[in-house]
Amino acid sequence: MRRLAGIAGALALALFAGGPARAQVSDLVDRSTLRVCADPANMPFTDQQGEGFENKIAELLGEKLGLALDYTWFPQATGFYRMTLGAKRCDIVMGYVAGGDPVLNTNPYYRSAWVLVTRKGGDLEGVDSLSDPRLKGHKIGIVAGTPPADLLARNGLLALARPYSLMVDRRFENPAETMITDVDSGAVDAAIMWGPIGGYYAKRSELPLNVVPLVKEKGDPSLIYRITFGIRPGELNWKHQLNGFIEKEQAAINRILLDYGVPLLDDRNNVIGAAAAEAAPGATPGGTSPGGTSP
Repeated sequence: MRRLAGIAGALALALFAGGPARAQVSDLVDRSTLRVCADPANMPFTDQQGEGFENKIAELLGEKLGLALDYTWFPQATGFYRMTLGAKRCDIVMGYVAGGDPVLNTNPYYRSAWVLVTRKGGDLEGVDSLSDPRLKGHKIGIVAGTPPADLLARNGLLALARPYSLMVDRRFENPAETMITDVDSGAVDAAIMWGPIGGYYAKRSELPLNVVPLVKEKGDPSLIYRITFGIRPGELNWKHQLNGFIEKEQAAINRILLDYGVPLLDDRNNVIGAAAAEAAPGATPGGTSPGGTSP
């Protein structure tokens, strides 16, 4: 296996230094196209029109590999891995939480957190932790069964919380969009959302909203996660090649993420702005896994 990894390293160097490679480049899997596993209706991550940020990162990867994109579409719910990567119908999931079974993770290419979304100038202006006493007595939107729900309970905030569905077919229902609409209308005073989702939909809101990463929470569960590419276990050469892409193209990846409103964190939990994203990697060690493809 080490010998195979060495071969993959040589191929990766040739790829980025000299041009595209279209043959079988690693782990005896046909790489004549870039076969991506994705949800057909999961904005801001992916959709069949290629509008999501993971679509854009896949396009960048395909460009650098010199390969055309070939998608396998399947709703990101029960059976996703089994029907996509596990069935060898495709070779990469563009966004997977570090440590999330049963995939092999690449190096992380960004780090983000759950966020608190509130109206600018409202009663909750400046709140940056679920332990803030100003949250008492307020209606807070939360996706049922997600890590922040535990912290709401710990801080005595569940009584007025409004739950939104976790496992839905996004072709027919969009809880994230509904949550932002409810913040805009005042149906809820705040919403707790996974950072990339909250940042994207808050950016599209008709009202100015605050999007505050929840990086000050103490104890488990962590609300900060590293996101990787997910591939099949054992495909170490493919992993090595993808890690080379992440290292070389991190600034370009950061630009895509920031354009979609994704809150990026450095290894000290500081928010990365556009200038810093050009100079430094957006993904750094740290954080834990909630055990799913997307928090």
